[in-house]
Order: sequence, then C-alpha cells, then structure tokens
Amino acid sequence: MKTEEGFLDVPGGKIWYRAVGDNEDAIPLLCLHGGPGFTHYYLQPLESLAEHRRVIFYDQLGCGRSDRPDDLSLWTVDRFVEELAQVREALHLDRLHLFGSSWGGMLAMQYVLDRRPDLVSLTLCGSPASMIRWVADCEELLAEQTPETRKTIREHEADGFTACPEYQAAILGFYRKHVCRLAPWPAGLERSFAEAGYDVYNTMNGPSEFTVTGTLKTWDIMDRLPEITVPALLVGGRYDECTPGHMADMHARIAGSELVTIEDASHLCFAEQPAEFNKAIKRFFDRTEAAIRP
Repeated sequence: MKTEEGFLDVPGGKIWYRAVGDNEDAIPLLCLHGGPGFTHYYLQPLESLAEHRRVIFYDQLGCGRSDRPDDLSLWTVDRFVEELAQVREALHLDRLHLFGSSWGGMLAMQYVLDRRPDLVSLTLCGSPASMIRWVADCEELLAEQTPETRKTIREHEADGFTACPEYQAAILGFYRKHVCRLAPWPAGLERSFAEAGYDVYNTMNGPSEFTVTGTLKTWDIMDRLPEITVPALLVGGRYDECTPGHMADMHARIAGSELVTIEDASHLCFAEQPAEFNKAIKRFFDRTEAAIRP
C-alpha cells in the first residue's frame, strides 16, 4: 500500500506526518492523536481504513518524530488549532473526514467551533467536552481501585513524586481497566508512552489521566456543543475513562449526531474491538458521503 511521509512547517517548528492508502479519489481521513503529546503510534489500527481512502496521521509538535522545542508557551489549545489548520492546508485536504482520539477530539471540537471549517464528518473517540466532568467521572472510577492503591496515588501526588516507580505502578491498574484492556498492550501504545512529549502532557494535562492539574483543567465546551453542525459520530468503550454518560450528554447536545458504545472496550476501543469499531465508522462514512453526492 502506498505511503507518504514528510515534515511540515507549523508555528513553533516542524511536524512529521504519514499518509497511507492509494485511493486518491476517495475523501481522506485525518487522524488526531491524544495526550496532549502522545504520538500517532497508538492510532496504527486505523491504518486498516486505508483500504478505501487515504488515512493521514501526524505527530503534534512536541512529541514523536516532530520537533520538540523547549518553549512551554507553545503548549496552548489555540496553537494546536492553528497547527491543525496549517497541516490541512499544506496537505491540500479540501474535502475531509476528521477523527480525534481523546485530546485529539477535544482539539477537533475546538477547531470546529473556532474556525467553522468545511468538513464531511467529525468522529470523536473517547473525547470529553468538559475536563471538569472528566475529572469528576475519573474520581468515581478511581474509587473502584483498592484503598491502598488510592492512598499510594494521592500521597505521591501530594509530594510531587509522580515520576516515582511506585506511583507509576499504582496508576497502572486504572490504565489497564479504563485506557486499554488488551494484554499485552499493543506495540504502538507502548511506543507512544516511550516517545511522548511529557513537557506538553504535564503542562496541559498533569501527572496522569485522572489527575488534571495543567492548563486544560478548566477547559469546558459542553454548552457550545449545539454550535457543532458537522455530521458527528461519538464512539467510546463501555469502560472508557470518558464515560458513556459523558458521551451521551455530548450526543444530546450535537444535533443529528450518532452515538456508539462498544462493549468490552475502553479508551482505545479501536484497538480493543477493531472489527466493531471499523463497522461503525465505515457505516458513518458511507452515510455522510451519500448525503453530499449530487
């Protein structure tokens, strides 16, 4: 299958991209990874969609194969929105399906709200519309862990020792239940952790998935969701840290949106249950493309 790789100029440096697929006539899919700062590698299961269209990935500035400038002022939502706009322009993506995983979907929603771009569709996979709600939901999920585990986590966070192996071991149970339930974890997910941009993650998010102390702590667009008029698919796992309840509230606010909850899956439902995920997204693409045919 045809692949294309290269670098593009964006505010603050250069980012690396990879496009997979031969069908130049089909509407392409641009994929936004999560984190912030967690690289495109864990999205590799989406390459199976390149059978029908070009699928394009890129490492956002600060992680993976992209530049890693030593400037914390770059790690803002507005700059990442402008980065996305410039990537789209540089790759001549006039017609486009846009996919966002976790933070990638947050970025996609902010892009839609701020720029009002022309999109064929928008897919939000485990992407919250409110970090305030996300933290509250994660508190409930964390309560399912043992008292000893919760004590270890909170003591290490209070002391600022979140890089400690004991803390990392304590949070693993949450990750294995609500982020990725596969055993072993896919190589792409392992590589994303290894090549993540932790300056970006710590600045915007914080020390862990459920402890948000960064600049995204108060990010909340829930009340603006009715402004989204792009055909939208919301998809997540039954055990996702972006809970089914959160996704259902988003679905209720985005007129005409479709909501799919994938059983026996969590945050990485596209990796955990690829057949079911692919069936849902292909059906959604077919429906949205049929609506724009002359």
